[in-house]
Amino acid sequence: MPPRTPGRSPTKLTYAQAGVDLESKDAFTESIPAMARRTFGPRVIDNPGGFAGLFRLDYNERLFARNFRDPVLVACADGVGTKLKLAIDLQKYDTLGIDLVAMNVNDMIVQGAEPLFFLDYIAIGKVDKSVLTELMKGMVEGCRQAGCALLGGETAEMAGIYQPGDFDLAGFAVGVMDLERAIDPGRVQVGDVVLGLASSGIHSNGYSLVRKIVGEAGLDLRARYDELVESPDRKKKTGKSKNGAGAGLPTLGEVLLTPTRIYVNSITKMLRAYKVKKVIGGMANITGSGMAGNLCRALHPKVDAVIDTRSWPVPAVFRFLQERGGVEDAEMRRVFNMGIGYTLIVRPTFADSVAEQLEKLGERVYTIGKIVKGTGQVREE
Repeated sequence: MPPRTPGRSPTKLTYAQAGVDLESKDAFTESIPAMARRTFGPRVIDNPGGFAGLFRLDYNERLFARNFRDPVLVACADGVGTKLKLAIDLQKYDTLGIDLVAMNVNDMIVQGAEPLFFLDYIAIGKVDKSVLTELMKGMVEGCRQAGCALLGGETAEMAGIYQPGDFDLAGFAVGVMDLERAIDPGRVQVGDVVLGLASSGIHSNGYSLVRKIVGEAGLDLRARYDELVESPDRKKKTGKSKNGAGAGLPTLGEVLLTPTRIYVNSITKMLRAYKVKKVIGGMANITGSGMAGNLCRALHPKVDAVIDTRSWPVPAVFRFLQERGGVEDAEMRRVFNMGIGYTLIVRPTFADSVAEQLEKLGERVYTIGKIVKGTGQVREE
């Protein structure tokens, strides 16, 4: 056998041998436009084969002109954290795209902006069309709920960085608002009312602790647990459902993968109802760090928000995780939304009206606190 030439491969290497299958990736990429087109409105400019998406900031058609006086673009970027790991363990991927959109647009509307378009980034060890298709279906549904266009994205096959079956997601959203209508925490006044909108569950924060509890307590993601029943008059039970008693209940995994609620439609429609009066002093998306760590961002240094933690029902999933994990109350409130996914600080004379409008738009609304003199803190009582 002839000696091997130093520094040279004995075979002719290909990209596929290095772990990147261009044919599979291209086949998936070609299927994306048909799905994304379901989110397109008249502002999207068709650009087949383009290297970027095209979007009109305003319509040419007089019928659709929004007439922004001082338009400002608003941009966000976020991911879904380690909720990915639960989805991978359960091989259930269809809701993660909704989470990804929600984590971005729910932050955006806090400023008073309306989402225009969304872009995604998927990094994966090896292209699996079935997994990627489920992820895209979720993004399409999230964009549909948020009223924005899925304008583009990137799928990166990164063999050697991600193990087989692993992937990561990131999302980017761009919206617009009139500068004079921007939400300004400086408008918050003593006496204002804090309204809370119910969450759909854990949303997409705190999943490192969720996964730790699942592991330490030996919980079965595919089991149905009686403690997860949302019934105020249910009898105290523990353990898995047996003999078909819980056949109609979702599994623990399904509960934990419940997608993040998207508040865009309700908030934007409510804000449009007040074209002159500025009845909303501040808003906050309740994500990581809980109520105290997020609502404070909607306050100025001369006021506090006093929150009555007994003013809304805590969903069963939080009680279940706390009991099974032996987690202190303060730690639960610091990590999770505890049933309130979004908050608004409203002028007291308009609080009932705003709450009624949001309820008609499908939200569960609770009066959870008030604004008092202070130093920019949130006090949970």
